[in-house]
Amino acid sequence: MNQEILAHLSRADAVLGGLIRAVGPCKLAPPEDCHPFQVLAQAIAHQQLNGTAANTILKRLIDSCGQGTFPTPHLVLQASVESLRAAGFSFAKVAALKDLAAKTLAAVVPDGAALTQLSDEQIIARLTQVRGIGRWTVEMLLMFQLRRPDVLPVDDFGVRSGFRAAYGLARMPRPKALALWGERWKPFRTTAAWYLWRALELKRAGTLPAPAERIRLPRLKKRRSAARPAAAKKAARRKRAGTAVQARRTSPGAPGSARTAPRGQRARNAGKARKARKAG
Repeated sequence: MNQEILAHLSRADAVLGGLIRAVGPCKLAPPEDCHPFQVLAQAIAHQQLNGTAANTILKRLIDSCGQGTFPTPHLVLQASVESLRAAGFSFAKVAALKDLAAKTLAAVVPDGAALTQLSDEQIIARLTQVRGIGRWTVEMLLMFQLRRPDVLPVDDFGVRSGFRAAYGLARMPRPKALALWGERWKPFRTTAAWYLWRALELKRAGTLPAPAERIRLPRLKKRRSAARPAAAKKAARRKRAGTAVQARRTSPGAPGSARTAPRGQRARNAGKARKARKAG
């Protein structure tokens, strides 16, 4: 890891600097040379499973569908649902795997060479079109496969928990607040995230250093809900109706007011009413 990156992060954030000194050099594992299709298929297999169970399923997929090598998109599309279910994939994961294969053949999921020409957000926009692939999964690909230097997965539980531990917070940081705080780590937010994961390891080992300073996360503006609760709406309607009735009662010319017409006009109206009754 470039020492200039660690120096930049330490200058930008005293707490992160203390964590860096406690952990030591950043040791990101070298990426494997494989197609994005394979990386995403492996990610689908690992969803909601531990590593051992997911690797067992992938081995069955390789043996049954790929005949000893990782299957191509064509082979996955040709495979029956029953054979993929027998390998251990749920119905939802079978659908995701089939959709991934189809979108790879349609070039929605580009090959490795094409992928490197796209920006982070362009890659996220392309790959999250695949069923079962969310932003977090693509962020992991960006960080560990493409080695993009400025990715901060703010929805990752480990990153948020590590931040809470390292910075001595009473509560978990909200993703948006963490994103705002992480602006100071640009353009090396991938490295910062790696150290936040390590913070949890230090905490479990009892060697996590106390934060160098107390911090306050940026305050987020509360969005006013467009739809008010039904009770509030009803009360507002009653209030408006009551105001309208009161206005009619007190307005000099409003119908129903005691002062609707001058006294002489009221007398003439009463006389006309009496004549009409006699005529009837």
